[in-house]
Amino acid sequence: MNIVFLLLAFCGLVAMTVVNPDAVFPTMIKGASDAIALAFKLLAIYSVWLSVLNMLEKTSLDKKLSKMLSPLTKRLFKGESETAQKYISINMASNMLGMGGAATPAGIKAMKEMDDLSGKATHNMKLLLVLSATSLQLIPATVIALRGDGGSANPSDILLPTLIATSVSTLIGVILCKVFAKISKSVKKEK
Repeated sequence: MNIVFLLLAFCGLVAMTVVNPDAVFPTMIKGASDAIALAFKLLAIYSVWLSVLNMLEKTSLDKKLSKMLSPLTKRLFKGESETAQKYISINMASNMLGMGGAATPAGIKAMKEMDDLSGKATHNMKLLLVLSATSLQLIPATVIALRGDGGSANPSDILLPTLIATSVSTLIGVILCKVFAKISKSVKKEK
């Protein structure tokens, strides 16, 4: 499949060179410079949010956050250790605040804590992956920052649509995970 995309890109480059050779290289250079500028903007956004997460850990607010979310995490992630619950809570809170880049390290630590060394993902690991992917977002901070930087007149216009879309996707994801977990358990019992 990679070869197909490589051939398509190469054919497009050849076609652009033949049709309008004067525009090819300036366009490529502008695209590269735009990509680098975007990378630096994202780096700045993620640096801020990772610093916030670091401060949460240093001030023990992560434990308070974990306690706030513990009724939900204990219900969703039954049987997990307190450490795993803490990392799951940080992951969920980071995603809720639109700090996807900051949620990833906590999600990885939670996955390591939940790993039972069987070589297979547990139902709780799958659920965490689904929650991270659908990520209910109360404040999509990264998207708002990128929209503001992109010149949007009102970057926060996406708050309500984002809340609705992520609420629905998260609810459906959790329901499907729980349904598939029950189906999997009943199939294992029949064997």
